[in-house]
Amino acid sequence: MSQNLTSKTSILKTMGPGFLLAGAAIGVSHLVQATRAGADYGFLLIWVLVLACATKYPFLEFGPRYAAATGDHLITGYRKLGKWPYRIFIVVTVGTMFIIQAAVTIVSAGLAEVLFSMGWSIFTWSFIVLGICIALLLIGKYSVLDKTMKIIISLLAIATLSAVIFAFGDGRLENAISFPAPDIWNKAGIAFIISFMGWMPIPLDASVWHSIWTKEKAEGNNKRTSVKEAFADFNIGFFAAAFIGILFLLMGALIMFGSGLSFSSNGVEFSGQLIDMYGKTLGNWSRPVVGIAAFIAMFSTTLAVTDAFPRVISEILAENKITDDHSKKRRWKNYKINVFLIPLLALLILYFFGTSFTALIDFATAISFLSAPVIAWFNYKIVTGNQMPPGDRLGKTYRIFSLFCFAILVVFAGIYIYTLIA
Repeated sequence: MSQNLTSKTSILKTMGPGFLLAGAAIGVSHLVQATRAGADYGFLLIWVLVLACATKYPFLEFGPRYAAATGDHLITGYRKLGKWPYRIFIVVTVGTMFIIQAAVTIVSAGLAEVLFSMGWSIFTWSFIVLGICIALLLIGKYSVLDKTMKIIISLLAIATLSAVIFAFGDGRLENAISFPAPDIWNKAGIAFIISFMGWMPIPLDASVWHSIWTKEKAEGNNKRTSVKEAFADFNIGFFAAAFIGILFLLMGALIMFGSGLSFSSNGVEFSGQLIDMYGKTLGNWSRPVVGIAAFIAMFSTTLAVTDAFPRVISEILAENKITDDHSKKRRWKNYKINVFLIPLLALLILYFFGTSFTALIDFATAISFLSAPVIAWFNYKIVTGNQMPPGDRLGKTYRIFSLFCFAILVVFAGIYIYTLIA
């Protein structure tokens, strides 16, 4: 009995990175892409959401698994895997991080304007949101993320689940089922499927973030996280993100599908429509509550991303230096530089392309999806190779499942490329 209690206490103490993963995931992919999927196609694309989550599951899980088993993050694993895997990872990261930062920030900015109604532009709100994120990260560091994410995810889950339950009333389910769904197997439909899968529940780059957060958590606890503890923590965060993704798709299908309404490509207008969906089902009293919950969810995503990419870049720089430069002081210095530089370049993207916010998000999600098979293969090679202790390597069944998921990612990436050149 005491042994089981000690085990549960240990797992609870190591929880945190999984909630950070959920906080980073429940953002654009959920509030924007999943809701759009339901609004435009009804229940037709639920299988796409489930498939995206299932095929990414093993490769995201490999991040905390590797960190727990070896005490290192995946960036070290890529470097040990070989020159080209390491370089390709750097190219993919640098090629997507500014757009991803811009995309999550613009949704946060739109929700902020709807919530506070200051009459400010998207760019002004983006500047303010990123400024607050940077200040919190430099003052509170990792602990700010770790201590707040559990509350944020719980609040949003309760609000969204309540809205979906109410949305099933007033004949909405029958209307959504009876209304004919549009054709999905055309160029526009396939492009949306790929962009939907790209960030659902989160890009595979997040496996690297998760491995860094797992290592950071272990250092904070002064105790290496076991693979069992990391696995339990990951599953809580991953399945919470997947479940809430389904809820947002249901909201879009029940409220907007067949209504003749469609989401605006303007960030502020889109955010207003999103909050209106909840108001129509829960009542006008819910609008400010849901608005706050949605803003906090997007703000948490922006905060997590603003933290993740500077950490990744500082670890890359540390990997390329001599042993003396592997100190925490050097990493913190690099982190502080990049926590300003990356958001600054993201703001430039928003300044020039912020008016076409859905196009920006579709572009970013497509890039993430096309790079997913590459990251997935690297992660698989790392956790099945000599870097992993023999006792922590994958079993035969899990290997087969992982290879099956990899094949699906490759097939869908090939289909998307074909639609672009056909």
